[in-house]
Amino acid sequence: MVFLLGVNFPERSLVKKSLESFFGIGHNTSSRLLARFYIHPTCKVGELANKQVLDITAALSDMKIENDLRRSVLDNIKRLKETGTYRGRRHALGLPVRGQRTRSQIQNAVKLNRIDRKL
Repeated sequence: MVFLLGVNFPERSLVKKSLESFFGIGHNTSSRLLARFYIHPTCKVGELANKQVLDITAALSDMKIENDLRRSVLDNIKRLKETGTYRGRRHALGLPVRGQRTRSQIQNAVKLNRIDRKL
């Protein structure tokens, strides 16, 4: 078992998949981290040297991920709701925010036909 940023990962899991399990780290960010520390994309967590684990943990601690990122996203949505913008109203109603269709798609129709709305 290897600890990355306080999370325990099994030794047989891939480093890339382990990094992508953190909220806020996707495909591109994990690839850049691996390239920055000269780690092959198919390398397993158990094959990492102790220095590489410490380097990755230090890099992750400098980034805004997990709870900090979730909090900032929720704060941004709250700010939009308080200012009364169109996007804020769409968030409050639980409707699509970025211009998707709501007339002919079943998932959004279910949201539209709900009685109680989030305010």
